[in-house]
Amino acid sequence: MTITATDFDFIRQMVKNSSAIALDDGKEYLVEMRLSTLIRKLEIPSIADLVSNLRSSSASSLHQMVVEAMTTNETSFFRDAHPFEVLEKTILPEILAKRRSERKLSIWCAASSTGQEPYTIAMILCEAFPEIRNWKIEFLATDISEGVLAHARKGCFSQLEVNRGLPAPLLVKYFDRVGTDWVIKEELRRMIKFQYMNLNQQWLPMPKLDLVFIRNVLIYFTVETKKKILKQIEGMMRPDGYLFLGTSESTLHLDSSFERVALGRAACYRFPQST
Repeated sequence: MTITATDFDFIRQMVKNSSAIALDDGKEYLVEMRLSTLIRKLEIPSIADLVSNLRSSSASSLHQMVVEAMTTNETSFFRDAHPFEVLEKTILPEILAKRRSERKLSIWCAASSTGQEPYTIAMILCEAFPEIRNWKIEFLATDISEGVLAHARKGCFSQLEVNRGLPAPLLVKYFDRVGTDWVIKEELRRMIKFQYMNLNQQWLPMPKLDLVFIRNVLIYFTVETKKKILKQIEGMMRPDGYLFLGTSESTLHLDSSFERVALGRAACYRFPQST
């Protein structure tokens, strides 16, 4: 299943217009791989036929399926480990101490995929800070793919998925075995609101945020889109809130409002604090 240069240009322009995801030269192999999976699912003869349908059709559902096929949904529980250690040992104790009088906490996970990242945070909150059960927790998790959001809302994970990064004691405590799968307990599922959101379109209304996780997302955007996203996040965070990016991402040369804070083997971002 090969793609012509003309069809590749059409696909990447369509994807960029819809989602701001940039498919650079040399990514033809990636587009071929992901569209081949889609056309088998849709029983379309070839990538050329799929592109022909896209060119002649205004059906938003087909466009959306192609955009979703181009997104990366790689995720796991406690992915990269160190940011979650810092969250539990350093950042959450600081934030919760500051919020003790109002008893409110606001969190946003962008590009949350099938839910492992927000559920990881929810487990940390319940396990290490049981007092927050009586707090008002506003926890939003968003993604551009309705398919992965449906998976996340169900909270149902295969044995392979829970084997990736999830400690056995937390599996036993916060999941129920259903057949060969594991379903996260209702207590955690009701903590999180999973909603569709395209970072390249109008954002959902949110409260001022204490914690923002937008990890391994900015790498897929152009410099201008990265700047735009960081500027919007800047306006949504509380003055003492924290921003988590992926290990290969940074605000350097993109938004000077943030300072990098190295904490052990992890790093996060915040506004400069007055002394």
